[in-house]
Order: sequence, then C-alpha cells, then structure tokens
Amino acid sequence: MPTKVINKIKKNIFLSDSISKLVSKLEAGEITSHEIAEACIERIKLYNEFSKVWVTYDEYVLMKQADQSAARIKAGKKAGKLESIPIGVKDIFNTSEYPTQMGSPLWKGFTPGNDAREVYYLKKEGALIPGKTDTAEFAVHQIGNCVNPFDITRTPGTSSSGSAVSVSLGMVPAAIGTQTAGSIVRPASFCGVYGCKPSFGLLPRTGMLKTTDTLDTIGFFTAMYEDLRLMFDVLRVHGSNYPISHNALSDEARQNRKKGGPWKVAFVKTHTWDEAYDHSKSAIEDFVAKISFENEIEVTEAILPEVLATSHEVHQIIYDKTLSYYFHEESLKSEQVSDIMNDIVARGNKISANEYYQALENQNRIINAMDDFFDEYDVIISLSTAGEAPLREETEKPDPALMWTLSHLPVISCPVFASQEGLPFGLQIASRKYNDIKLFRFADHLLKMNFIPEGANPLPPEPEE
Repeated sequence: MPTKVINKIKKNIFLSDSISKLVSKLEAGEITSHEIAEACIERIKLYNEFSKVWVTYDEYVLMKQADQSAARIKAGKKAGKLESIPIGVKDIFNTSEYPTQMGSPLWKGFTPGNDAREVYYLKKEGALIPGKTDTAEFAVHQIGNCVNPFDITRTPGTSSSGSAVSVSLGMVPAAIGTQTAGSIVRPASFCGVYGCKPSFGLLPRTGMLKTTDTLDTIGFFTAMYEDLRLMFDVLRVHGSNYPISHNALSDEARQNRKKGGPWKVAFVKTHTWDEAYDHSKSAIEDFVAKISFENEIEVTEAILPEVLATSHEVHQIIYDKTLSYYFHEESLKSEQVSDIMNDIVARGNKISANEYYQALENQNRIINAMDDFFDEYDVIISLSTAGEAPLREETEKPDPALMWTLSHLPVISCPVFASQEGLPFGLQIASRKYNDIKLFRFADHLLKMNFIPEGANPLPPEPEE
C-alpha cells in the first residue's frame, strides 16, 4: 500500500451531497435506502482493510436497518432528519447491536445491551449504524489502529480518529466522537473534515465511557459543512427541562451579532503560538488579512485573559487525577494497559485532593474569564492544531483546542489550510459558552463569502500508472 491513499471511486455520494439532500432524494424516490447502505458498504470494502477504521462492522445488521427504513418510507411515514443515513459511532458509546470495547483488550467483547443517549437520538431520526469506529485506549492518548488517509506514516489524531477517518474516506457522511482535550478538533484538522465540539453539556453523556467529569464533551464530524447544524440539532438536548441552555439558545439577541454592526472577531494566537509551524502561522495570518477586507467582519488581534496561559497545566491536573480514579481497577492489570495510561494513572495518584479541587477552581476562573472576554467579541479565531499531522511516533504539539475544551466553549474546526505537501490542517472558530447558534451563523457567513469550503478537504488524486 503506498503512503498516500488512492481515491478510486470518482464520485461518492457522501462526499458530494449533504445529508438533507440525500434524505430529500430518498423521499422523492430518486434513491433508495438500500442504495445508500450499499454506497457505505462499497466504500468500507474498498478502504477498511488498510485504514482500520471499523473495530466492529456488520453488513447484515446495516442492511437490516436499511430494510426497516425502507419499510417506513413505503408506509408513507415522514422521513427522519437522518433517514437511511449511515453514521459512524466511536467505540466508547454503548450500542445494542455491537460490543463497546473502548480501545482496550480488557473490555474486548463487552456488550452493554443498550444504546447511549446519543445513539438513541441518531436512531430516532432514522440513522443507520454500520458499526463502531476505532478509538484510542479508553479515549486517552495511546493511538488506535486506524491510519491518516492522507499519509499513513502520520497520526490521524487523538481518540476520535476512527470517526474522523470514516468521514474523510467517504464511508459515512457523519460520525460522532468525543473531546476531553482535542479529540474532535485534532482528527478533523489532520484528516481534512469538519469537526464540531458544542458547548459543554449540550449533548448528553448517558451510556458512554466517562473519563473526566468537567471536560468530556460529545461532538461530531461531517464531510459537508451544511450537515454541522443538522447534527447539532439532532444530538443536543431540547426544551425547558434544560433551562440554562434552553434560555440561552432561545435568546435571539444573544445568538446574533449586534444589529447594525459587523461581526466582532478576535484573532487569538494563544500561548501555544510558538509551537505552531511557520507555514501554519503564515496561513492563518493570511486568512485573517483576507477576511479583514470584508465589510461585515471586524477583526482585532486580541490578548486573552492572563489566566488562560495556565490552561494546559490546569487541564493536566484535572485529567490525570480523574483518570487515575476512574481507571483504578484497570490499572491493577497493568500488563494489559499501555505505558502511556499507566504513566497517567501513576501521575494522578500523586495529585492530592486539595490540588485537584484547586485545579477545578482554576478551571472555573478560566471559564468565567472567557465568558467576560466575549462581552466584546462575537467569535474568536485560532489554529485548530500546530499544523498538519505529525508522524505517528511523534507527540502532537500543544494547540488551542484544549483551551476551548477547558473553557467549555463551542468550536468548529474548518478544513481550510494545507501544507506544501498537500496535508490538511484546520482553522478553529469558537464562541461564548451556549452561543452555539451564533457560532454557526458566523460560519454560515464565512461560507457565504467563500472563506471556508462547502465540503471536506479532497483526498490526493489517483496517481498515474
């Protein structure tokens, strides 16, 4: 297998049509549930042997789900928002049809027998679940088996990489994952797809692996920009039973820029700027200069509150201590746990309760500081990652993704940039906690002005023989 993937199928429906368009074609009889499922199967057969995206996959189960979807359509029932659409599910979410193994041999073959809340939401809207996507061990740092579709010698990202690669290779139009540091943004950046991590708490975590209580956030990947808002609406909590988020998301004044004024955009380099590659710095600076000429956007190079410079240290204390608590039992079987995970547990065991509680207080200070910061700005722009994907054996450089996770901000990683070698890396936009709709509206404006693409970063073309 060559280093770079060969894109053998000239046209793939999951890389050319949005989910809404596919569902509309389904309702109009232009395409069938089985044809959509077969497109997924064809792509998986083509790429999965080398890409190692799916840790469990069952063609029979997928076609049975397509049968059920087709029967609903034939009976004249209103199509769900995801009717007949195959969606990838990271292997830390419970699924009734498949094992939930969490990237660990200790949990090999574990069958929970139920669906996580998010999987329930997907199925409620008619989605098909082909299987479970590859994840890092316990969704932490030990990289899984799947490969970067642009260069197999490089990392596909952190723990949600299987979901990102499933979208990048056109196996599915969307997939769900999680982010505790940068596990949505990094794979999206490195694999050239859209990634979204909504505000902390908006997507329910029932029925999935828990690692860190104040950081774990569910997110998703899409091939087409248009599908981001659709996935958000399907997966988030709704209604007055969730009063804080409901009131915030229903507040039109809060979710729009101030009337009569331009979008107030803060370009933030953050304390990770020195870690970024020079070509990455140039790319985002050129992007900022370009959008600055747009009449409806006002960009300021802003300085973050000083407390944000402690983000990585605060995050590590919370992260290590919580992982050492939740994975105490697994750590007793250290021979079946990676060296990386054993080291984290060992570090966490040395952190006192007082140090942990102080870190939680510091996290709240960071959250409040960023909330105040957005009194002046609508959105912030930063790099998603330091640049393109590093080699698999290299440690990923610090980047802003972790900071916005710690701050509970909603973010979108957009597949905007590419290195000289054609390897993708992303632009990250973020907004105030619970201003997710405002974030989407700003991204809509960027799309309208052709500053971000309609779809995923295209794979390298097939080389001539």
